[in-house]
Amino acid sequence: MRFFKNHSNIRKAIENQRPHLFRLAFSWCHNEQLAQDLVQDTCVKALEKSEQLRDADKVAGWLTRILVNLHRDHLRREREFVDIAELSLSGGGDPEKLVGSADTGAHVRSVIARLGEEQRKVLTLVDLSDFTYAEVARIMDIPIGTVMSRLCRARRQLKTLLEESQAASAARTRPELRLIK
Repeated sequence: MRFFKNHSNIRKAIENQRPHLFRLAFSWCHNEQLAQDLVQDTCVKALEKSEQLRDADKVAGWLTRILVNLHRDHLRREREFVDIAELSLSGGGDPEKLVGSADTGAHVRSVIARLGEEQRKVLTLVDLSDFTYAEVARIMDIPIGTVMSRLCRARRQLKTLLEESQAASAARTRPELRLIK
């Protein structure tokens, strides 16, 4: 607790985490402005509740948990209700645009965006932010077994989606042979 007796120390610790928090928020919402707002709200809340942090070594996990909760609150507020009769059962999106992009990072991000919200969060926390399963369980307030199963399903689905897009890309680039009489 001695680490945070000085208000400037907590500010510095929070400020050092801002880029990491932004990357996470952006990977979840794919909206730069919303990600910046979520990070700002996280920092404000952390400063207001700084007395709750007991261990200075866990500031990244503590801030990430605040971010997760704020993002969850945002999703609840912004939830849209769609009439099921209005939904289209088509494949959605133009696969040529998705796969035709030369930017592999953008392609992978777009495929990750197709994962379910909870799977996407666990995947990004473990694989992009290098949190342990136990840390993710604490951050998201779920059992460690749930973290492991969501991560397994997310990785499996991500692999399937990437393989499908690669196969679609290969089919489009393969020359067609025509029989001429």
